[in-house]
Amino acid sequence: MLPVHDPVGFYLAGSTTIFASRYDQRFSYCLYVPTAHSADGPPVPLVVLQHGTGRRGPQYRDNFADWAEEHGCLVLAPLFPAGIEDPDDLHNFKFIRYGDIRFDQVLLAMVDEVGARFNVATERFLLHGFSGGGQFVHRFAYLHADRLAGVSIGAPGRITYLDPDRPWWIGTATFADEFGHQPRIEELRRVPVQMVVGAEDVETWEINNPADSNWMDGADAHGVTRIERLRALRDNFTEHGITVRFDLVPGVAHEPMRVLEPVKDFFATILREAS
Repeated sequence: MLPVHDPVGFYLAGSTTIFASRYDQRFSYCLYVPTAHSADGPPVPLVVLQHGTGRRGPQYRDNFADWAEEHGCLVLAPLFPAGIEDPDDLHNFKFIRYGDIRFDQVLLAMVDEVGARFNVATERFLLHGFSGGGQFVHRFAYLHADRLAGVSIGAPGRITYLDPDRPWWIGTATFADEFGHQPRIEELRRVPVQMVVGAEDVETWEINNPADSNWMDGADAHGVTRIERLRALRDNFTEHGITVRFDLVPGVAHEPMRVLEPVKDFFATILREAS
């Protein structure tokens, strides 16, 4: 006789299937639920891995699976599909607001859904994003630093600097008009911040195209490569009293899965200091 399994529980352990968000079913997520998770034990920490333009959420989740087991963390990998409303759009989530969608609120709703189903700490979580995901996570941090246990900003091509003299999204002069409050700089000073980029990440074809739908004049004011722009963002953060760990990964170009070891080390350091 074949063993009897709980068909729902089976897909809610380890590497899960993909679930539609109850908040908005255009968006979905997958998880890694570690064996350390228990309904009656202490809440496990939460790590959110935000995909970039390539929407590789399950790959990020799978890459983090062994690390999540070692550190007893639950991993959430959202999926924000391309082509929402505009079938040719690739960039909808990167700038937080798209039409009537607020992607920061979509992500926070997913966190709440996961918190309702699992015994996981959701008040503050670790967040990483690379490339388009790196764009999303640093803007998310301006809005919700109070929800972050740590943020890792990976190789964003289009950057929002804390600059009150330039308009959103190259600066923050109109941030309050967009979102109803100023960037949460004081809260961000209390959040561990990592910036990470490959030392060979020097191609510019994707991030310096004025004909692109997500271009804005001034996007190249602080450099033409992702390395130059991220260093400028580090200096910008430092000027505002925000401490940054900067990781330049040798021998790596614009390759999301090859910068994850420093990210794992950064997150592990935060977890050790919190224990």
